[in-house]
Amino acid sequence: MTTAAGGLDADRVDALVDVLAKVRRGGEREIVLVSSGAIAAGLAPLGLRRRPRDLARQQAAASVGQGLLVARYTASFARYGVRVGQVLLTSDDMSRRAHHRNASRTLDELLAMGAFPIVNENDTVATDEIRFGDNDRLAALVAHLVHADLLVLLSDVDGVYDGDPARPGTSRIAEVRGPADLAHVEIGSAGRAGVGTGGMVTKVEAASIAAAAGIQVVLTSAVHAADALTGGDTGTYFHPTGRRSADRLLWLQHASTPQGAITLDDGAVRAVVQGRKSLLPAGIAGVEGEFSAGDPVELRDGEGRAVARGLVNFDAKEIPLLIGRSTRELARDLGPEYEREVVHRDDLVVLHP
Repeated sequence: MTTAAGGLDADRVDALVDVLAKVRRGGEREIVLVSSGAIAAGLAPLGLRRRPRDLARQQAAASVGQGLLVARYTASFARYGVRVGQVLLTSDDMSRRAHHRNASRTLDELLAMGAFPIVNENDTVATDEIRFGDNDRLAALVAHLVHADLLVLLSDVDGVYDGDPARPGTSRIAEVRGPADLAHVEIGSAGRAGVGTGGMVTKVEAASIAAAAGIQVVLTSAVHAADALTGGDTGTYFHPTGRRSADRLLWLQHASTPQGAITLDDGAVRAVVQGRKSLLPAGIAGVEGEFSAGDPVELRDGEGRAVARGLVNFDAKEIPLLIGRSTRELARDLGPEYEREVVHRDDLVVLHP
């Protein structure tokens, strides 16, 4: 959506909107667009020649670029009489219960009212998105959030190739049924323009996340967007490899940044990983980091391996008081508010079964 020098490419935006509006006008499909380009769009107006490396200037560029990006989409969709609704998300919005419900309701209501939702990471305040790779992972997670049947990932290459697509003799991989199909394929990284991040690596990772959540994925080039949205033979098709899980848990696993770690004894590891139980104070062997109640934390085994991730119910400074003690004992000594799980099983995702 942007030029190599930074700034929006109006023709490319209009071409994409033409496709989306026409497919949507058929009345059979609801479409949500996850658009990258906020940081890149802000480069030229701020006189920046390349994407800055420091976070503060990336966020400043996003602040300028986000307004330009949504304004351009608004003007382009207006040609079809379609209103645009902007939704800015952070990973924190999706992993916490109340925030997650709000995001889900907003997107559902925008679709019900006939508006076209355009989603982006809230780059001006978030730090995680800058590592996501131009919203590819965000797109996979939003697809799960809105219960999408299909995720279309658009690139400047018409699919995944079994080598460098610029070299003779390489061919497009038409279908991917699981990770084994790409085990020996060298996936390309970010392009040379220097205004975005990621590249094919992040798109394949995003496709894998969505496929594992039971969503069909087509990865193709922007010029083939219409074919992808209407069932044409284009790009690389990723078959669903898993079933849908709770939306928050998908975000917790793939989009959250642990603020600390809790080490479990062997019994607690078995209870959490194999038994899918909550983590109780009696199973804690140690704690690291500074975190507050509600933050995501890693749950580690005795060898330091992260076996799970969850939303903790206590501040880090409280954990040493809980180590090895039963909830009944804690309630008696510290009060009834301590008679609860450190991490509830509903707020926990196992990383290594």
